[in-house]
Amino acid sequence: MGRGRLRIYLGAAPGVGKTYAMLCEAHRRAERGTDCVVAFVEHHGRPRTEALLRGLERIPRREPTHRGGTFPELDVDAVLARRPRVALVDELAHTNVPGSRNAKRWQDVEELLAAGIDVISTVNIQHLESLGDVVESITGVRQRETVPDEVVRRADQIELVDMSPQALRRRLAHGNVYRPDKVDAALSHYFRPGNLTALRELALLWVADRADEYLRTYRGEHRVSRIWGSRERIVVGVTGGPEGRTLIRRAARLAEKGAGGEVLAVYIARSDGLTSASPEELAVQRTLAEELGGTFHHVVGDDIPAALLDFARGVNATQIVLGSSRRKTWQYVFGPGVGATVARESGPDLDVHIVTHEEAAKGRGLPVARGARLGRSRIVWGWLTGVGGPALLTLLLTHADVDPGLTNDMLLFLTLTVAAALLGGLLPALASALTGSLLLNWFFTAPVHRIAIADPKNILALVIFVAVAVSVASVVDLAARRTHQAARLRAESEILSFLAGDVLRGETSVEALLERVRETFGMESAALLERAGDLDPWTCAGSVGRGGPVRRPEDADVDVPVGDHLALALTGRVLPAEDRRVLAAFAAQAAVVLDRRRLRAEAGQARALAEGNRIRTALLAAVSHDLRTPLAGIKAAVSSLRSDDVAWSPEDEAELLAGIEQGADRLDHLVGNLLDMSRLQTGTVSAIVRGTGLDEVVPVALGGVPEDSVELDIPETLPIVAVDPGLLERSVANVVENAVKYSPPGSRVLVSASSLADRVELRVVDRGPGVPDDAKERIFAPFQRYGDAPRGAGVGLGLAVARGFAEAMGGTLNAEDTPGGGLTMVLTLRVAADELARPAGHHVPEPERQEDP
Repeated sequence: MGRGRLRIYLGAAPGVGKTYAMLCEAHRRAERGTDCVVAFVEHHGRPRTEALLRGLERIPRREPTHRGGTFPELDVDAVLARRPRVALVDELAHTNVPGSRNAKRWQDVEELLAAGIDVISTVNIQHLESLGDVVESITGVRQRETVPDEVVRRADQIELVDMSPQALRRRLAHGNVYRPDKVDAALSHYFRPGNLTALRELALLWVADRADEYLRTYRGEHRVSRIWGSRERIVVGVTGGPEGRTLIRRAARLAEKGAGGEVLAVYIARSDGLTSASPEELAVQRTLAEELGGTFHHVVGDDIPAALLDFARGVNATQIVLGSSRRKTWQYVFGPGVGATVARESGPDLDVHIVTHEEAAKGRGLPVARGARLGRSRIVWGWLTGVGGPALLTLLLTHADVDPGLTNDMLLFLTLTVAAALLGGLLPALASALTGSLLLNWFFTAPVHRIAIADPKNILALVIFVAVAVSVASVVDLAARRTHQAARLRAESEILSFLAGDVLRGETSVEALLERVRETFGMESAALLERAGDLDPWTCAGSVGRGGPVRRPEDADVDVPVGDHLALALTGRVLPAEDRRVLAAFAAQAAVVLDRRRLRAEAGQARALAEGNRIRTALLAAVSHDLRTPLAGIKAAVSSLRSDDVAWSPEDEAELLAGIEQGADRLDHLVGNLLDMSRLQTGTVSAIVRGTGLDEVVPVALGGVPEDSVELDIPETLPIVAVDPGLLERSVANVVENAVKYSPPGSRVLVSASSLADRVELRVVDRGPGVPDDAKERIFAPFQRYGDAPRGAGVGLGLAVARGFAEAMGGTLNAEDTPGGGLTMVLTLRVAADELARPAGHHVPEPERQEDP
């Protein structure tokens, strides 16, 4: 059983008529014979909405109790037991009473969809999760009941129910939405014209984005390569701090304002492993970005502004979103900050948005405390402390009025040496020890101003001073190197975890994996090269980046072999040997992805062979039975006529000859369909399209059915269609013969036509048993016969041939339900080009839009 279809009426604001529109759709479906029930609809005391509930079957609600009160809720089990075709479920974002099996009503709806039940539901724009904070800023009301955007986006149909702010306020004033005692408060607070206008804009932008997704799907399915419009790509720079969630949400709202906007959150990690980000917070932000329809990227780079700009230009971004700096004022002495640098160097092609947040100016901590390895600034401060510190201390001690003594002097110099070791590592500490010992000897050890020591005790003190200084410096340097190794391994583990996450999420494209490698290490291009043997030339299995792929691994700046005949080649810069461990993991995964792609291709070929075998088996069955039956009848009739034992009367001979003719006609029809199907599968059908009138072709196509079995309604005012007359005749003949075959005795098949815009629809309507929705596509497959069709009724090729011919002419053939029971085949054809230039002679009036009550 397939999954049910979800249709959502999305309201721009409360009271625009979502429930009313949903109930109108339910009545339309019920009139067509669809099994439609009301699973849960709340009319809120509105008379016109309540009136529409009459005539529709209602599923009893369950009424759980909570805190002494009774609350009506959707009874999922009752709906599943009833198993209607369509169920109406109002208020998709509703929160169920505590103790229910699902916390949210949209989760109840997911159960119904999984059971194969179509669901029609409603939701307001302010209940979408991504818009919660912006709706609160507009209306001052925080929506506690929300539904994930992805749930609504997955709906098969989304219809916007909209109304101008003035019309909606009139509805409120007339008492059509709330009780009279609540109208004044509603008009002066939530339903102010500005609020309603802003909510309406949010709804229009959100639905426009959904329409753009449909357009992208259509372009992909029809392989449309020509650009139809532009879209925004917004890069969000995150640091792993809590402000990242605010930035991602803001970027998502910016993306919604442009056609096809895309959000790319990127985290820049230093190549030496320096990072202050929380892995848990990064995981949360990645999940948030993906929930809002964006992607998350992990990039390695020492210069964060440059890496961010390179990434943005590499993905052809139009905007960059950054948070205002968390630095305190005094911390700007270390540089202008990432935001200011990116804004200055972005150029005219990138817009930079600096977004305020609650963490701004709260401080990022001292740079020294962040370092896992001794960076440039720490080394500079270490040398200044180790060399300049002893000189400054000597100046202070020689001009002081009080002499602290040699022991205290040594302790002060030792303190500077320890500080130099903590800041700059081993070399600044050794320099500090050497400088300090010389200054102590010259200025503070007798005889002064000479490189000599009179007292042996002072010699021991100086030796101990140097030994302690060197020991402290060695320990600090060893700790720094160990910390650097740990941080490096942490950075590698983060990158590998991102790689594993991509694999688990099913990102198995070779190009996607190579793009991840390229952006992670900041390379210009990445390619996967392979060869069949040791002496065979290298070929490119996939590549991304600028400048095209290299032809040999030797030509790349970095190459990582994977076995004997596969290599990952990168260009852009030479990477340190430490990075090869991570690259080896990427290369191994690339090899797995490449093998997976080949296995999928082989599986596709196997499926094609299996389909061919199935068709051959069906063809053999058809030849062995369906073709054999009329042959047997013809042979029996001929044998009877040739028999000398029986004297046949003229009437008997005429009957036998009619049987021979009927059997020959059946054979001709079956063989013709087999040949047509063979031409369609081999792609040898070539349509000669010209302007043709339906009234010229359709009557001819009805020659194979009894005259009293078809009712023809082809208006003379129909425009000329662009078709191949021969293919159209065969297509219509097969469809009509199929409809007559399944029609009950005494009923007639209606063949009618009408024009709509630039197309003409030919409808073949029967009153037979009909076809369920899940079988409407299967009946167009070759050698398929639905239901209890008799074995001699054909080989099941008529509709397959009809659709193939229709598509060869640029048209379509689809099946719909006949109101009241039966099946309607809709053949859609294009109006001839010269006909479109003339004033239309036949117009289908547009239905008038009824105003919501």
